[in-house]
Amino acid sequence: MIKKSYSLLMVEDDINFGTVLRSYLEMNGFSVVWVEQGKKVMEAFATHKFDLCILDVMLPDVDGFELAQMIREKDTMVPFIFVTAKTMKEDVIRGFKTGADDYITKPFDSEILLMKIRAIIRRRQDLYQGVDKPLVIGLVTYDPIQRTIEMHGEKIDRLSPKEGKLLYMLAKNLNQVVNREILLKEIWGESNYFTARSMDVYVTKLRKLLKSLDSRIVIENIHGSGFSLKIINE
Repeated sequence: MIKKSYSLLMVEDDINFGTVLRSYLEMNGFSVVWVEQGKKVMEAFATHKFDLCILDVMLPDVDGFELAQMIREKDTMVPFIFVTAKTMKEDVIRGFKTGADDYITKPFDSEILLMKIRAIIRRRQDLYQGVDKPLVIGLVTYDPIQRTIEMHGEKIDRLSPKEGKLLYMLAKNLNQVVNREILLKEIWGESNYFTARSMDVYVTKLRKLLKSLDSRIVIENIHGSGFSLKIINE
């Protein structure tokens, strides 16, 4: 059972469905901010800090996928789940490509949604504990909130959301092996041939960037296991 009142943002234009779902979530210990229009989401973010977002895709004023991208620009770490009637494979794939933690099609079992929400929040707590603190990697400093890389106090680059998550998870586990499956599930939402190839591209880009700033920084590919970020003393 979630012990503290975590704050959820629910974006849903169906009044009946939204009323039932909000009541169920509040009954299970969550604080829920419900907005019916996508254009009001940024207003909600201006006054609240959310632990997770529940997004409908078919909204009257904005596409739910576009809304997810807007949210990700505002908060690079907040997890979100799509809860929608759109069941086509293309929509599911697009949802995960936006960085969604899960994609649930209506109708669904509310208890299953509840279990997914709790699991995502617990996983995020473990992964991002102390996420507000900059991470020092050799001569490089990474700010996970702004997703900026600095060196000698000067901003060098700003990473994309996926690049930022990847570097954070590797730097948080400096000199340790981070399992490929964990990285894929956490950052890409699923593990398959295509997401694995995508991750390899991101790793290569990060490896080149970090090495160009501090030649001692390496990202090793541990065959059959994952990746390890290390500082090599020359």
